[in-house]
Amino acid sequence: MSQDKIKSAILQYQSNFDDLYEEYLTFLKIPSVSTSAENASDIQKAADFLVQKLESIGFKQVKAHPTPKHPIVYGEYLVDPEKPTVLLYGHYDVQPPDPIEDWHTAPFEPELRGDNLYARGASDMKGQIWATISSLQAVLETSDLSLNVKYLIEGEEEIGSPSLDIFLKEHQTTLKCDLVLNPDGGMIAPDKPTIIYALRGMAYFELRLYGPKADLHSGTFGGVVGNPANILSKVIAKMHDENWQVTLPRFYDRVRQISPEEKENLSRLGMDDNFYLEISGAPQLSGEKEFPPVERTGARPTLDVNGIYSGYIEKGAKTIIPSYAMAKISTRLVPDQDPEEVHASMREFLKETVPDSVHWELDYLSGAPAYITEENVPGLDCFSKSLEETWGTKHLLKREGGSIPVATAMKEILGVDSIITGFGLPDDQIHSPNEHVHIPTHRKGVEALIRFFLNF
Repeated sequence: MSQDKIKSAILQYQSNFDDLYEEYLTFLKIPSVSTSAENASDIQKAADFLVQKLESIGFKQVKAHPTPKHPIVYGEYLVDPEKPTVLLYGHYDVQPPDPIEDWHTAPFEPELRGDNLYARGASDMKGQIWATISSLQAVLETSDLSLNVKYLIEGEEEIGSPSLDIFLKEHQTTLKCDLVLNPDGGMIAPDKPTIIYALRGMAYFELRLYGPKADLHSGTFGGVVGNPANILSKVIAKMHDENWQVTLPRFYDRVRQISPEEKENLSRLGMDDNFYLEISGAPQLSGEKEFPPVERTGARPTLDVNGIYSGYIEKGAKTIIPSYAMAKISTRLVPDQDPEEVHASMREFLKETVPDSVHWELDYLSGAPAYITEENVPGLDCFSKSLEETWGTKHLLKREGGSIPVATAMKEILGVDSIITGFGLPDDQIHSPNEHVHIPTHRKGVEALIRFFLNF
């Protein structure tokens, strides 16, 4: 593809930017929180918005497919069955905005401050969806695609994608492709374009401990009746040893060790103690000290409490022994670990650890194995070149600490690997108050995607 056509598409995007930006704001204003039943109509509104937008740029067979929970949007732009096919992935659902009081502006009222646009979903992942749509619109308005593009956008990623595997199995023929382009990753820094070759998996639990039939007076019953909050705290504390290794039985038995070569490559990313301290604002780092931070977040498994609740948590005092205590607990898993085995291990640990003064229940909410690219993905060289031409520097390869279960599902069900990338930054505060996207990086991401679609 000539550089003139790439330049023409980039100029078209730049001329369209204001209109695209306004549409992007409209998209961000939709509170498409997948975990909340109260937002079911907003989920549908976001799906309908995407259907309309894909149709407007020329996609065919566009539909919001119903599922047992939230719709999956699918559309396609097919030019020639003999040409290669790229399947784009995205998710339009977002995390809850809580705690609302920590936002500087309303989470679903986007606001530009400096170079950053603040809103829930601005980076994860509506911003990444909008980058792909913006690039495709610019290409289709100025040139002819030399490849087929299919787009699948789900509305359940933030709740574990319970409907996705079923949809993939039922539509294998429709979704047949040569590679998946998944921009649900991110960059290390604005000047460091990044491709992710490995993702951690997950096993997610809700643990509940029950004691007395109702809250009790702590003066009358303290020292006699087991306190679920106290016991839960002790149980959680026993999930790690003094070196912050997880103590669940057989937890590390399947952990794949990284090679000396990969260890050396990861060390070159510059993601050292100072990197994580600056991004997180934490006073000191934690975790397995025998491993550097870049390995702890990508090549080592972890266990974390994501939420904890018990008793009286409002202002002031209320002297009670609570009747129950609850914790949300996630494990991040590395290649070869099995989420089902971790689930069994967690149950074994609780049977051995929780005293008889309370009884416990464990819900296994979701699980997915880790993902790693074992061989060269079709189109990877082309995408790498597109990043390097846009940023003027060689791209970086990294492991990602987060989980994108769809990458594993597509590899297992559709038989294709994924190029996992994205144009979000480590300090975008995704899943947190004041989520934002760096607009200059977003715009360069669109230009890189334009190059990819025209060069592939």
